[in-house]
Amino acid sequence: MKSKIYTQTGDGGMTSLVGGERVSKTHFRLEAYGTVDELNSFIGLLIEEIQEENDLQILREIQYILFSVGSYLATGESKFSSTPCCIKEENILLLEKEIDKTDEMLPKLNHFILPGGCKSAALSHICRTICRRAERNIYKITEFAHVEKDILRFINRLSDYFFILARKQCHINKKSEILWENPCK
Repeated sequence: MKSKIYTQTGDGGMTSLVGGERVSKTHFRLEAYGTVDELNSFIGLLIEEIQEENDLQILREIQYILFSVGSYLATGESKFSSTPCCIKEENILLLEKEIDKTDEMLPKLNHFILPGGCKSAALSHICRTICRRAERNIYKITEFAHVEKDILRFINRLSDYFFILARKQCHINKKSEILWENPCK
């Protein structure tokens, strides 16, 4: 028998965290792991526009990691403290290495840039902004419960990675970055 897709247990605006704790669908944990899930979905779309195999491998690895982060964030208070952190130092170092390596190949940035330039750059910027929202939502959890610092470090580096990936996409696709010109001058 196939698994049942709908359970009807959330019809009243409540849902279960990992561990069984029932919370409102507006609970801060759901905002956090829902935003991580949204980011992961947009990364899937970004992958469809990326050509370089190294970037594809990194993005797929990020997807696996984010799925684990979402599971970690979806864990209720009763089980949360015993849930191991899914982020390792090497995950953070991978992002930092890719950021540094990519930044070396790009022209110096002297202006703010607008999202866009080419489709893959625009999608990278969407991932960057969703990642920033995920970071803010995860920080909301820290006001009430412990969150492993490496998760916060990883999410922070990840938004930087998407920024530099957007710039790289314009560069390798021979598209101009859109420089912001202050209309208030």
